[in-house]
Amino acid sequence: MAEVSGRWPVRQRKVVILVNQIKSLQGKFVFCNSRHVPRNDIKFAFKLAKDAIQSQINRTAESSRIKDLNETCVICMEDTDVSQIFSAKVCLHRYCFSCMKQHVEVKLREAQIPKCPHEGCKTELDIDSCENFLTPKLLELMSQRIKEAATPVTERVYCPNPRCSFLMSKTEVLEYSKKEQIDVDRLGARKCVKCNSLFCVDCRVPWHRNMSCANYKRLHPNPSLEDAKLKVLASRNMWRQCRKCNLMIELAQGCYHMTCRCGYEFCYNCEAEWKNKKATCSCPLWAEANIWYDGNREFDEEEEEEDEGVEFYNSDSDY
Repeated sequence: MAEVSGRWPVRQRKVVILVNQIKSLQGKFVFCNSRHVPRNDIKFAFKLAKDAIQSQINRTAESSRIKDLNETCVICMEDTDVSQIFSAKVCLHRYCFSCMKQHVEVKLREAQIPKCPHEGCKTELDIDSCENFLTPKLLELMSQRIKEAATPVTERVYCPNPRCSFLMSKTEVLEYSKKEQIDVDRLGARKCVKCNSLFCVDCRVPWHRNMSCANYKRLHPNPSLEDAKLKVLASRNMWRQCRKCNLMIELAQGCYHMTCRCGYEFCYNCEAEWKNKKATCSCPLWAEANIWYDGNREFDEEEEEEDEGVEFYNSDSDY
């Protein structure tokens, strides 16, 4: 005690080191109270002092270790636990889960296969690497986008059920329909592999039982009630319909150059076709009001369902 208080001179080198460590440790305590102990308890007091010093050293090391487990995301510049950091498999670029979720979600809603967000990087992301930060709905959408990209445009078949719109290849739906004992050779009927709805593969409408395609089109020259309602809604919201696959498309933000999931490209402003990645009209490429995007906007589950219902609706009629 006298050595620590400075009343007694310290001569032994080990004691000098210990006293200096104790004084340094005292300055880090919020409260420190010195107590006298009998000489025969000096070893016990010495042990307490060593334990206190070692505890402080361990705590400092642990704090440093925890700091080392954090990584700064170069997109949001936030320090993030490394367990919440995504690393692309090929290029090894790293970003936090939150930024990756936003990036992938935007690309999926633009009917694109998401790539690494690093500027100029062309590494395509796969489903396995995105499972840690995407919701089940987004994983399902990503699976569909990848399937679309791998399926030739001429082979794509979409379920006409507006609550489904599942993508199938002609071969896939043919084999499934045969397995379900549908007389595909005599009829044009097919069964959706997801919702099991019957539909006509030629008319791309729900199955018209006991009626040929020609008779169906002759008896249904006008759109159905659902189609009529959709077209009123489309007109009110200025949606466009793809001239190739009849998909309804909404411009949320960005330029007027639209690429439908079937591959058809057109101008959203006048609906003129784009050819060889070039416009065939004289419309401006964008409107200023469509460029600004609110990055704080959050998509809830209900909104996702509404968006998907519009985006994947495949109407049989043109307008």
